[in-house]
Amino acid sequence: MISDNNSNNTPSASEPLLEIKGLKKYFPVKGGVMLRTKAQLKAVDDVSLAIQPGETLGLVGESGCGKSTLGKCVCRLYDPTAGDIYFKGTAITELKGKALKPFRRDIQMIFQDPVESLNSRHSVGNILEEPLLIHGVKSSGERRKRVAKILDTVGLSKDSVDRFPFEFSGGQRQRIGIARAISLNPQLVVCDEPVSALDVSVQSQILNLMMDLQKEFNLSYLFIAHDLAVVKHISDRIAIMYLGKIVELGSTDEIFQNPLHAYTKALISAIPVPEPHAKREHIILQGDVPSPIDPPPGCAFAKRSWIPCSEEDLKKPGEFKEVSPGHWVEVHPATIEDYAKYA
Repeated sequence: MISDNNSNNTPSASEPLLEIKGLKKYFPVKGGVMLRTKAQLKAVDDVSLAIQPGETLGLVGESGCGKSTLGKCVCRLYDPTAGDIYFKGTAITELKGKALKPFRRDIQMIFQDPVESLNSRHSVGNILEEPLLIHGVKSSGERRKRVAKILDTVGLSKDSVDRFPFEFSGGQRQRIGIARAISLNPQLVVCDEPVSALDVSVQSQILNLMMDLQKEFNLSYLFIAHDLAVVKHISDRIAIMYLGKIVELGSTDEIFQNPLHAYTKALISAIPVPEPHAKREHIILQGDVPSPIDPPPGCAFAKRSWIPCSEEDLKKPGEFKEVSPGHWVEVHPATIEDYAKYA
């Protein structure tokens, strides 16, 4: 990896590297002859999270729950509708253009599909040189040296520089994507389902590579996935997301050993068990995920839960509470089996 110093100082251990407060991202839904805005799609709806230096926060949920949108807001690929994003104590939500450029260097992204995220018309060398050129490495000789070092770091041969992405396997292409993400010495990498498109055997290789890079360079990850088994392997803490909101947050051990939210329990029950004769209760959720354009009043998950709940309680919103140190959960009669204990 590049060895020059970033312009920003590393935060102290007590200061979050990234802090998200009340983040919202709504997309207008247009219709009619004049294409007027008829409604708002609430992709991310009042999310607050923090990531410490060197930490991996796993973000889990069904497709369409807003995970990737949240990650793109953190990288400022989307402008948030409301809320604040702080990076090392500096608000970056409203920054644009030149003011945002230094933070682009510190916050990078690994995309889900390396086929789509890598320009097929550019050689690997050009793909990896481009961010270096944009951020001030003017010497072509220096850029080539750094590219060779980055390729070696991610386990690719130096002669890869003259080849094109379509000449590589899926796992190798994702290594190129990782190489591009770490080329500028970032402190935070947003990983948008980086292994979901890969074979299981290749997934483990990529995950192990990411963990090795994290230890070597003290990287922080926002690891977005829908597979809890993968997230368990790599994450220090896990946030469970449902219909644009965080419904449970805690350490990986706490989430797996003491899940409280009904949605979290359903996700864990769906993880395949390697023992074919093992007996395990599989929780089947009722109905489909509500539309983020017209979410139900009160608790959005209540009507899908197997926990009995009165019609009056269905209309009440849940309350996001810290039920034990570091363990937060949306407390509602339809989401917590022992509701009276936490109400």
